[in-house]
Amino acid sequence: MESTIYLDYAATSPMYPEVIEVMSEAMQTTFGNASSIHQFGRKSRGYLDEARAVFARSIHAKSNEIIITSGGSESDNTAILKTAEKYESLGKHIITTNIEHEAVLKPMKYLESKGFDVTYLPADKDGFVSAEQVKAALRNDTILVSIMSGNNEVGSIMPIAEIGSILKNSNPAVVFHTDAVQSYGSQDIDVDEMNIDLLSVSAHKIGGPKGIGFLYCRENIKLPSLILGGEQETKRRAGTENIPAIIGFQKAVELMMKDKKQRNVYYRKLKEKLINNLKQAGVDLEINGSYDSSLPHIVSIYLKGIDAERLLIHLDLVGIAVSTGSACTAGNVDPSHVLSAMFGVEHSAISETVRISLGLGTTEKDIDKVVIELSKIIKRLK
Repeated sequence: MESTIYLDYAATSPMYPEVIEVMSEAMQTTFGNASSIHQFGRKSRGYLDEARAVFARSIHAKSNEIIITSGGSESDNTAILKTAEKYESLGKHIITTNIEHEAVLKPMKYLESKGFDVTYLPADKDGFVSAEQVKAALRNDTILVSIMSGNNEVGSIMPIAEIGSILKNSNPAVVFHTDAVQSYGSQDIDVDEMNIDLLSVSAHKIGGPKGIGFLYCRENIKLPSLILGGEQETKRRAGTENIPAIIGFQKAVELMMKDKKQRNVYYRKLKEKLINNLKQAGVDLEINGSYDSSLPHIVSIYLKGIDAERLLIHLDLVGIAVSTGSACTAGNVDPSHVLSAMFGVEHSAISETVRISLGLGTTEKDIDKVVIELSKIIKRLK
């Protein structure tokens, strides 16, 4: 096999070399428990505090509003389950969408089994949910709204600021959570301007290590800890902090913030090149969702008449890695719930769609190779 091409960054990203470097050094030199009062603990605590400040600045929050977690799933579960637990006496109605990540949808299903009433707002054919839909669904007993910032399969960007404004002006007691795991690396986020109360982030989507993330929690919202045990994270998340991973996460955030605008422009250029060149090669395709209003690194392509699973296998054999959708549902025989919500369960796009996602290291030569190989494979499969 010749050189491989990785185009599944929405599933996970390789770590920046700089991240690996600082983590390797930290694993050798920084082993103290950040809760210990001796010099080894104080050294770790210093790194923890510094990283927390960097995370906070990246979303215009305060340092004491950042809770270190094991990643997006824990952050989502904490935000949803513990908000429901804390505010249950005020109401049992929750609003979300039908295209959220499973880390949101499964906690919602769990809460339904406990007597909560969850409204799943339907996405339109472009994968969008409007602020007006949220407003129309609000009730006197609504306690939580959870809407993802950007969709992980089709890249649709939700009107988070508009939703936040509606909630602040009409229902200020409602807690507003957004899963920003897929959008954090490319979108500007200001939690105060956008009126966000809870926000989930994961490091491995932005060139950081796996198993680390954070939950932003507005300081006036005191959620109980999801994990019971020690009093780390000011009693908000039990468990000894993984300092090397936190240091690596900090470095990834610093690199992300340094060149985010340039990367976004570059990714959009690559996406345009990919789509135009595929069309010029005679590939019969449609873009799922809105091309112009999507995350810059994600494109979902409906390849008419081509079974996506077979296509992925052929691409893998020539060293090209793409996806049919969320890697978190790999092995699941059920069709994509996102595409099903957008098109209906019988639409052929559900089984004939590939997701291509760009990231660190993707080049124009990679796109050229993908176009050539994809075109050849499609002709063979047809």
